[in-house]
Amino acid sequence: MFMRTDRLFLRPTFPEDWRELYRGINDAGVVRMLASAPWPYREKDAQEFCSARRDPLDLRLGITLPGVDGAPMIGQIGMDGSKDVPEVGYWIARGYRGKGFASEALDGLVQIARALRIRRLQAGHYVDNPASGAVLRKVGFRETGEIHPTHALGRGGQLVLARRYALDLEEVEDMAEGQVVPSNASKAA
Repeated sequence: MFMRTDRLFLRPTFPEDWRELYRGINDAGVVRMLASAPWPYREKDAQEFCSARRDPLDLRLGITLPGVDGAPMIGQIGMDGSKDVPEVGYWIARGYRGKGFASEALDGLVQIARALRIRRLQAGHYVDNPASGAVLRKVGFRETGEIHPTHALGRGGQLVLARRYALDLEEVEDMAEGQVVPSNASKAA
């Protein structure tokens, strides 16, 4: 599956992408915020990630930034659609943060989920990563009020508190006012 956003191109990760993926994720500051990436992150880990066969419902996309010099991979985004409510995850490489790329990629993934007729998404972030919560809220995710201890492989498998979010995809964004309203609600004139 492919998705073009205003500035980004989301695409499947191919086996030959392992070096570029490795350059972006081989950063303790990135990996410590991820549940399933080990630290230290090795070249072998990148090779296995890029060449793994996945269930078609386990969507993993490279976040690339097209330009005149190519389209470098600046992160990854995905959703595990094998769960009743797909879980969303993402990371952006150092040097590309703070530019809105995570929000833009997440919005693209939400559009893909809507096209696949997925009704609800869930996500979380470690409580010591409030920037990720800001990304989720910007795209319309809402806090569920739950905080769960979650294993962090990038932190040696320790349990880390994670704030939980959900997005009901049956809601539509009122672009004119920037508010999320139920799809069956009528707009006031």
